[in-house]
Amino acid sequence: MSDTPLPLAGIRVLDTATFIAAPFCGAVLADFGAEVIKIEQPGVGDPLRRLGTMTETGDTLLWHSEARNKRSVTLDLRQPTGADLFRRLVAKSDVVLENFRPGTLEKWGLGYEALRAINKKLVMLRVSAYGQTGPYRERPGFARIAHAFSGLAYLAGEAGRVPVVPGSTTLADYMSGVWGALGVLLALRVAERSGIGQYVDIGLYESIFRLLDELAPAYARSGFVRERQGPDTVNVVPHSHYSTRDGRWVAIACSSDKMFARLAAAMGRPELARTPEYATMKARLERREAVNRQVQEWTEARSSADVLAICEAHDVPCSLIYSIADIFNDPQYAARGNLLRVADPRAGELVLPAPVPRLSETPAQFRSAAPALGADNQAVYGSLLGLDASALAELRRSGVI
Repeated sequence: MSDTPLPLAGIRVLDTATFIAAPFCGAVLADFGAEVIKIEQPGVGDPLRRLGTMTETGDTLLWHSEARNKRSVTLDLRQPTGADLFRRLVAKSDVVLENFRPGTLEKWGLGYEALRAINKKLVMLRVSAYGQTGPYRERPGFARIAHAFSGLAYLAGEAGRVPVVPGSTTLADYMSGVWGALGVLLALRVAERSGIGQYVDIGLYESIFRLLDELAPAYARSGFVRERQGPDTVNVVPHSHYSTRDGRWVAIACSSDKMFARLAAAMGRPELARTPEYATMKARLERREAVNRQVQEWTEARSSADVLAICEAHDVPCSLIYSIADIFNDPQYAARGNLLRVADPRAGELVLPAPVPRLSETPAQFRSAAPALGADNQAVYGSLLGLDASALAELRRSGVI
């Protein structure tokens, strides 16, 4: 472990959120050195502890993955004494993460303006289904709803068939956490320069809508409504998934005429790249079915290993479509350390997704396993707020912590 301080060392974050979106922002910040204090409901904890595959610890694998490097304290923000303790923590912190329904913290006297009166440099991340403003601001929602509302689910699936889950039901949660981390870092930069904090407002659907390439400008310009195309891509052919002789699937991406010429050569049919019906992207888009059929006929006559080897020899982008079992056996994942193997004192050996991004001089570090509920009550309330054993005992007795 390097002696060089991590990028976010010295930043204290209060994570009051639940499930994934805002807490994942906390996980990203914690990976790079922020002190993230997870604030959980006494006796219950974050529902993420019970979402997913349960372990013998009483917490799920999802909790063990996404709560690493965090500390856990219990605190009932709805009680006046709990709200007061929270304000004292805010005075000594830099960031608050929350994903309550808009207006909830204000109802408890803990809205952004109230907290900024305590700490003018405070940065608050506010993640909700539809954001803090607009006619839908009070509606509930999860990632699945964000996928539907953003337009992503409409695009996922085969033409004319039921829209399907776009890979993961939690994609919008994780993307909101990534955008949230970016927003927090931008706001911290401003606070360092000006001494003034601000809040970061993210609707789950916005995190996905921002990623949908030219969907909006294409509709605005011509009224074009993109439909489901299965594995195909709207503006590029061939750019799809193709089956092989041994029952596997490969992804092949030809995003330019030059790349198609390479594929044609790999297929042993270089003349295709010189034929007017196939030579240009415009021509291929007009003959999508015929192009895909020719690529499919080539792949299904060969094993996946042969397709990969031939494509690699001709510099054509191609990959097997991996299951998680394939990922665990792949040398690239191993070489990059993408599978983080840790010894958890409660759960034993775990394999977790490694942090992203990769920094050359101050890389992320695994410092601590996911905490048990309230594991850091004594350390945080004692060292940070100066509460003694009798005060903590009274807070426990009254259900505040």
